[in-house]
Amino acid sequence: MKKTITASAGLASASNVHQLVETAWDKVGESFEQFCLTAGVASLVQMFGEDADTLAGGRYEHCTDKPGHRWGTAKGQVGFHGGKIELERARVRDKVTGKEIVLPSWEEASSGGFLEQWAMSLMLMNVSTRKYDRAVRLPEAKVPNKAGSGLSRSAVSRRFKALTQARLDEWMSSDLSELDLVAIQIDGLHLDDHLLVLAAVGVEVSGEKHPLGVIEGATENAATVQALLDNLIERGLDPAGCYLFIVDGAKALTKAIRRTFGADIPIQRCQIHKARNITDRLPPKLHASVRRALKQAWELDDADKAERLMRNLAQRLELEAPDVSKSILEGLDEILTVVRLGLPVELRRSLASTNIIESMNSVIRQVCRNVKRWRDAKMALRWTGAGMLEAAKGFRRLKAYKQLPILKQALLDHRNTVTLDQIKDVA
Repeated sequence: MKKTITASAGLASASNVHQLVETAWDKVGESFEQFCLTAGVASLVQMFGEDADTLAGGRYEHCTDKPGHRWGTAKGQVGFHGGKIELERARVRDKVTGKEIVLPSWEEASSGGFLEQWAMSLMLMNVSTRKYDRAVRLPEAKVPNKAGSGLSRSAVSRRFKALTQARLDEWMSSDLSELDLVAIQIDGLHLDDHLLVLAAVGVEVSGEKHPLGVIEGATENAATVQALLDNLIERGLDPAGCYLFIVDGAKALTKAIRRTFGADIPIQRCQIHKARNITDRLPPKLHASVRRALKQAWELDDADKAERLMRNLAQRLELEAPDVSKSILEGLDEILTVVRLGLPVELRRSLASTNIIESMNSVIRQVCRNVKRWRDAKMALRWTGAGMLEAAKGFRRLKAYKQLPILKQALLDHRNTVTLDQIKDVA
């Protein structure tokens, strides 16, 4: 049977503080954590006693100049090392109202700690709730781990749920108007057969990457995409602005983006997805030559020449794989958007695929791998949001970030050119 060890310091009073300090020093050789616990508890007990003396005077004293009087003791819990420990404090009541006066030091100690942060950090590292107590408390260190320590599965789950929901609400209501965005990537992530989350990541002109938002849906349809875009606009994204949108090729994404930001908005279809969709439908003997032809076309600086190369490739495959030939021609303009904008090769390589958001999705999958059943969409959003914010910690500036001002100017030129064409048509 497991033996539960309770720290004697947990029931300490101000009368034996000196003895506790000596005991704590003796514990250094045995366990540094036990030393920190014992010494910390001794300090807290002393602070509780000093606050009680200030408010009500010493024990058994009748101080008419004090606002309160002592009223026994009470036990309570404070946060410590991912859980809680039990301490005893003096109680003081107001002489006039009869209500309890909270000790300032107790109020600080009981509200402090990082219980939610401990739970969130460990669960994001895939520590299950069943093993949480073993992750934060070692019996060998003689740190209390008894019932009521806040280390049970349900207690950890409640803390994780509360913090992730709070952070999701804060993040999904944050202001986006201060971000100088030039590119936005949107992609969906299937959590199960009937649950999908759609996420967006933005790239500033400085090269910094930011998770922008997430929304749930049954499928990656236009209504789901529109709900995500509406949320971004409500939070400050300028619908009249010109951005480079990078998507995986879903028609619903393109439809919703053009409906919201204008029919002329530049949309780049992910070249990696496109190449994979083409080669997966071809026999292995053609893979190398097709990939080589696609790469050659995408690295050309002339969009017209690049388009001719892809049309020639489609023509060569028309007899062997007619459906693949049609797939090459489908969405041809969107495949070459970064070329038509006149971007340098290094910048095109960074913005011609959805690698940024795919990398974030891999972190989300890693974070969520211990989830066996999604209870509802709210749970999915909490976990996905936590995974996105976790992935953001590892974001680095875009490789070709020094060339992003070229993209910003190209987008302005594109919008101005379209505006001039519209004026000429009207005239």
